[in-house]
Amino acid sequence: QVQLVESGGGLVQAGGSLRLSCAASRSRFSGNAMGWYRQAPGKQRELVAVITSVGTTNYADPVKGRFAISRDDAKNTVYLQMNSLKPEDTAVYYCNSVTAAMIANAYWGQGTQVTVSS
Repeated sequence: QVQLVESGGGLVQAGGSLRLSCAASRSRFSGNAMGWYRQAPGKQRELVAVITSVGTTNYADPVKGRFAISRDDAKNTVYLQMNSLKPEDTAVYYCNSVTAAMIANAYWGQGTQVTVSS
């Protein structure tokens, strides 16, 4: 069973917007806090946004005020609306349940590439 499928990435100019989607398996999604992560070339994967099962959100400082995370429990899907994109946002973006992501050798989907040109 495919557990995480990210989509919506692409090439965009600085200042542009993208909306990422992540379809998760029900077992991974239901009742769990979900996060969006990103990994730029040569860097470690970092958490950029979290949404709890009751809709509370939190953001990493570099994306505050520009990114918005949301979830659709009926569809087991989490979204990331990214506005005012900057070249430093260029990375592969992944989603996962926050708990699962903490496990060593955790399962990850294929991610979706976001490239922001200057």
